[in-house]
Amino acid sequence: MPKRHAPRHGSLAYYPRKRAKTQKAVFRSYKIKAERPTVAAFAGYKAGMTYVIMIDDRPGTLTYGQEVSKAVTIIEAPPLKVVGLRPYVRTPYGFKSLTTIMRVESESDLKRTFTIGSGIDNLEKKRGLIEDRKDEIEEVRILAHTIPRYAGIHKKRPELMEIPVVGGDIEERLEFAFSSIGKLIRVSEVFKEGQYVDVTAVTKGKGFQGVIKRFGVALLPHKAGKRRREVGSLGSRHPPWISWRVPRPGQMGYHKRTEYNKRILKIIQADIDEKGVPKSYPKEVNLRGGYTNYGIIKSDAIILQGSVPGPVKRFVMIRHAIRPPRLTELGKPTIIHIARVGGE
Repeated sequence: MPKRHAPRHGSLAYYPRKRAKTQKAVFRSYKIKAERPTVAAFAGYKAGMTYVIMIDDRPGTLTYGQEVSKAVTIIEAPPLKVVGLRPYVRTPYGFKSLTTIMRVESESDLKRTFTIGSGIDNLEKKRGLIEDRKDEIEEVRILAHTIPRYAGIHKKRPELMEIPVVGGDIEERLEFAFSSIGKLIRVSEVFKEGQYVDVTAVTKGKGFQGVIKRFGVALLPHKAGKRRREVGSLGSRHPPWISWRVPRPGQMGYHKRTEYNKRILKIIQADIDEKGVPKSYPKEVNLRGGYTNYGIIKSDAIILQGSVPGPVKRFVMIRHAIRPPRLTELGKPTIIHIARVGGE
């Protein structure tokens, strides 16, 4: 009887499969063409999933022009507070920061992340250094942090991150970065409805798992020996080591993963004041009793088509699509109904 063809199960796309260093997953590359300066990405927190009824606006599909149901993910995206900027110059060893300018208020929640000094340290001197070496600067990034206190997530410690400023020339980017210090940036200023974005986050952690769950290998027959939930062989005697291709038990989940081309179906804008404090909660997207294990959405929110890595409350980073599909000019989608059932 011929041997059954059974190739090795499990993807080899990501190695080593170890725990992520931090839950704050950020992008390493950005690609966007913009006429005026803007930030290249935005941050939020995964609130949960629901479904929407919308008009299918993709030309060529069998359901074009008809009402379809789509599974969506709700990401709460409270405004980002800009606290500084950091210009970069190119060296033989890659980008190197020229200087760092920060202006943090004493009562800011950022003191929960790191120790805040007193006063502004040589602000004019650093600005003069930037002006003198403006021709060498190739990239400008703002220093911004989230405001989870004003979101539905029960958390006060913000995440501080660098976000590149794209669009325009270097002078326009520097002017945009300087003028943004101390101000809030809302998600509606970065993205628009109907466009495609990429998301990155740390997936659900499943702990230490065996080869059956981790790689999907088949159970051994009951006559094989004392154990069934193992691989049949670890390999040959020579070379005298176990190849990395052999499925082995280990960490499963809690890995940083990026998903491409998620379409923004709707951006919900909450009523907030100049400090980001919500005046009223958006009723359009909130479920009765709030989202399970998350609660009530208090600030701005994004409705993304499809799923997003990670459990609820997980930090999610969103950027402009780095390799968008051909049908990128679909325009603003028509949403008929957003399901508001379920919750706690």
